Amino acid sequence: MTTNFDTRAAELDAADPLAAHRAKFFGTDEATQSSTPGMPLAYFDGNSLGRPMSASFDRIEAFLRHDWGTRLIRSWDEQWLDLPLELGNKIGAAALGAAPGQTFVGDSTSVLLYKMARAAIGARPGRTEIVLDTDNFPTDRYLLEGIADELNMTLRWIEVDTSSGVTPEQVAAVVNSNTALVLLSHVAYRSGFMADAPAITKITHDAGALIVWDLSHSVGSVVVELDKWNVDIAVGCSYKYLCGGPGAPAWAYVRKDLQTVIEQPIQGWWGTKNMFLMGPGYDPENDLRRFITGTTPVVGMQAMIDPVELIGEVSIEAVRAKSLLLTQFVIDYTDEVLAPLGVTVATPRDPAHRGGHVTLNHPHMRELNALLWKEDIIPDYRDPHGLRIGLSPLTTSFEEVFIGMERVKETLLSLG
Repeated sequence: MTTNFDTRAAELDAADPLAAHRAKFFGTDEATQSSTPGMPLAYFDGNSLGRPMSASFDRIEAFLRHDWGTRLIRSWDEQWLDLPLELGNKIGAAALGAAPGQTFVGDSTSVLLYKMARAAIGARPGRTEIVLDTDNFPTDRYLLEGIADELNMTLRWIEVDTSSGVTPEQVAAVVNSNTALVLLSHVAYRSGFMADAPAITKITHDAGALIVWDLSHSVGSVVVELDKWNVDIAVGCSYKYLCGGPGAPAWAYVRKDLQTVIEQPIQGWWGTKNMFLMGPGYDPENDLRRFITGTTPVVGMQAMIDPVELIGEVSIEAVRAKSLLLTQFVIDYTDEVLAPLGVTVATPRDPAHRGGHVTLNHPHMRELNALLWKEDIIPDYRDPHGLRIGLSPLTTSFEEVFIGMERVKETLLSLG
């Protein structure tokens, strides 16, 4: 039986408990789409850069006119000094399953990954190996290659198929008494595979090593329970599902009992017990603040506040439930409509191992992606032959998905 995907999309939108929140994001209403040149008809790249919330426009203007423009330096004492910890607590509660005092905002994802990887390695003296996988995001791999060279350590590579991800069995096969650090992504950037974080974390601990999870493609999209999973350290970006804007500062989680055990490798004045004492030596704070290095990116945090609060309001469980419906819609459409054209699904079909995006493979996907962008349909491309359909539950409607997938079909047919 042929599915009427247009009707199915309308029914799913009508039943969507998050549908009313979509209008809170700029560019999601028909009036804006029709009046703004270049506004996408279907935005399939929220897993790379989320849409801005309309409330962020007002917040940033108020910040410029009042907090910075009028209060000037006084705003540090009035609100900015504690903002990285306060916003970190909100991210932890809304999207990470983390109790207060374990998450902070600051630096880029790459800088925080470097700091946390070095800190974890330093807490395991005498161990000489780092475990990582061949399909992790490039920055993760490049950073660990540099750290290994710097510290004369050995990299233990897990070979991963680009249509899957790292399994507990693979980790168990490589960790040993020499392992200092395991660094993996929870959701694979290429395939959307979601790893078994609790099992892999336990395997790592059983080997006496520490684990750092990169949650850049997880936070704000899937349910994460860092405290329950007993995760050591996690890092993630804020410009994907958290909709913090391009280059928004990243965040890091450090489990409470580790905060005075691991050492901050990039020592700065913000991490000291009395930052305004300007003392002659580095005396680190006894809590999470010790991992903050320099002056925090206050401007960059402004656009993060409203989306994080919205996720906390609607619950990450509700976001995940819609995410699964969105990704299943794409998979079902592909199986019925695109598979006869040679398209295959490179993302796990099992919801327990599927993140928030779906990757579709076909030899013409690079060319197809370029053509779709010209038609204001915005997915993205990843080698080999992968078209990523990124579905941000708070901003993506099922009708939008149907429109975009129909255009994928039509454009693919035009390529012959």
